[in-house]
Amino acid sequence: MPNAYEIKSPDFDLSPHTGMTRQHYIDLARYLLERAFKHVASIETPIAFPVVPGKTYPQPDDPAWRYRSAEFEALERTLTLAGPLMHVEPDIAINGIKLRDYYCLHLYNALTPGHINSLPLPEDLPDATYQFTCEFGGLFKTLLLLPNVIWPYFTQQQKDEMAITISKWAHHRTTQNNWRIFNIVTLSFLKKHGYAIDDDLLKSHLLWVASYHSGDGWYLEQTYNYYTISLFVVYGTIWNRAFGDEYYPDIAAAIEKSAHELMKTYPNFFGRDGYVNMWARSICYRTWISGGFPISFMLKGTPPLDAGWARRLCSGSILQFVTREDFYDNDIPSLGFYAHREFVLQNYSCAASPFIMFLPFVCLALPVDSPFWTAKENDGLWEQLGDKSVRSILDKPGLVLVNHGQTGTSEIIPGKVYYDDHNYSKLAFNTHFPWEDHNPRGGTAMEYSFRSLDPRDVRGDDINFYLTGQALRNAADQNAEFTTSQSMLYNGERDGVIYRQAIMRKPPNNGVGYIIDLAEITIPGGVIRVDRSRLAFEHELTLGHYGLPHLNGQAAVVRQFEDDARKVITAAIPGRQVALIVYHGWDSINTLVHRGRNAEADESTVVYATKQRTGKNPAMELMITVLLHKTDDTDWTDEELSPIKAIKIMDMTPSYSPLGATLTLSNGEQYLIDFVNIDGNRTC
Repeated sequence: MPNAYEIKSPDFDLSPHTGMTRQHYIDLARYLLERAFKHVASIETPIAFPVVPGKTYPQPDDPAWRYRSAEFEALERTLTLAGPLMHVEPDIAINGIKLRDYYCLHLYNALTPGHINSLPLPEDLPDATYQFTCEFGGLFKTLLLLPNVIWPYFTQQQKDEMAITISKWAHHRTTQNNWRIFNIVTLSFLKKHGYAIDDDLLKSHLLWVASYHSGDGWYLEQTYNYYTISLFVVYGTIWNRAFGDEYYPDIAAAIEKSAHELMKTYPNFFGRDGYVNMWARSICYRTWISGGFPISFMLKGTPPLDAGWARRLCSGSILQFVTREDFYDNDIPSLGFYAHREFVLQNYSCAASPFIMFLPFVCLALPVDSPFWTAKENDGLWEQLGDKSVRSILDKPGLVLVNHGQTGTSEIIPGKVYYDDHNYSKLAFNTHFPWEDHNPRGGTAMEYSFRSLDPRDVRGDDINFYLTGQALRNAADQNAEFTTSQSMLYNGERDGVIYRQAIMRKPPNNGVGYIIDLAEITIPGGVIRVDRSRLAFEHELTLGHYGLPHLNGQAAVVRQFEDDARKVITAAIPGRQVALIVYHGWDSINTLVHRGRNAEADESTVVYATKQRTGKNPAMELMITVLLHKTDDTDWTDEELSPIKAIKIMDMTPSYSPLGATLTLSNGEQYLIDFVNIDGNRTC
């Protein structure tokens, strides 16, 4: 019998795509908690999960408070499931333990100063920010949304005792942007229940949060990522309804407005089957972004999403994970995307962290007659797409969303990436081809990989290349490895072409000599890339396609051929295929087997293009490639592998920009690639 969730008695009349109904959400929440509570021996046992070796916390030499943090995180984040479940079944018991009694007991113990299991107070620790603040935000987000599940069952004396700890952490130092929401939620909970707070501090946090809105419903969060959806919109909307509408209506209206803006393109982030894209940091949180679907039915006015499509995508995203055996580690969600993978993790996560992925179970707070539950599932925009691919351009966060009707996949094309981070810096992210870790030997999936061959780098004698005669920390061994872009800049869309820039080395180290200007044309099932290399010194460059995992140890089948116009390489595994077509600017195409870099398997295949330029002053050149993908086993046709009919390269475009091109596609469409003023149009 599979060691994963199976839908019992699916309802394909109401939910023809997933079979999931409200009752299945209840059943699934129970199933997930039954597995988690295998780690709880009795009602007196604090919930705690085995520490996972690797980069996540707590580490063996961590102070005691770090272990208390991991325990509190397990208590709070499992409440993401337990809270909604108690809302619909107040007396529910899991493995013989009544949930209400369990969470009341352990929250009281954690929040009562002096108890053996109590949390440390801020004054007992060095002045800094701590994970406790984050978990307080999660806890009181749940209690604001579901005021009936926990708080009413404490005596007034117990509430007053706990309020001491709650207030100290609510008023304590926080960090930038999204963390302010945790303080906001906790302070608001206290005030709502009659406790004194610093109102000026609460207002200050609120104004700070509102200031981060950048447009299109998106908020700045280091760079742009899923935190906009999961915290600013989900937590923000819960705060609006429970507190903000009454106490801070103007600020609540601003949050509400941004949520409505985001909903215009929010479903486009998901694949046709609801698959979540493996993108940005905190990847082990997976489906927390799906919380936006039920939240859209808590907004004021007419719900902005089609209810049948919203539930279809929400259910599909959850089923993407809970139905897989490799998703579970120690009976709880693994620290990874599917199975445990170190390369996707950050050191602020612990074994309990992934439970925030069940944020979409806030849907159980919706009434039984909500359209979210009663509407018949449908495929929304996908029903009209056919084989076409459509783009949604979000200029403010610099994101382009592509929905490929031919393959059912969705892509995120990032444009504003401030630093070297493979969670963000890929050329594109695809819902059905999860990203791979960087390979220092080159051939990194879906990235340009650069290695300097400049003799000054090889010798390690002058990283700045200035006329100083000084050697400045230029490690030759480090330069022997391939690196990827250190930042990505967004330059907008013009005449159907998306423009960006990959900065392979940042200033002041001659950053203007390490630019790849990116231009891309969306086509069914893929993209045409016409990228301009402005790499000023001797170098080697690779461009990789999406990686294909070796499922069940089965390697990808690779085929390769060329003619006078192009070089073609394809790779296939059951149900997925890629094709890389090179027209201009590359020396050769090749394949690599990567180990320990793929999200789904220990080994994977990447097809890639490569070139070396060893002249002292390499010329600018155009690199023209096509990257296609499939989600079936059909053979590639010659028509699919011949998307470009004609290419005209220009030394100078009509707008007086160096090195552009006119492309005529096989379907007759024409595109002008013109990098005019691209440096002046950059935004980041």
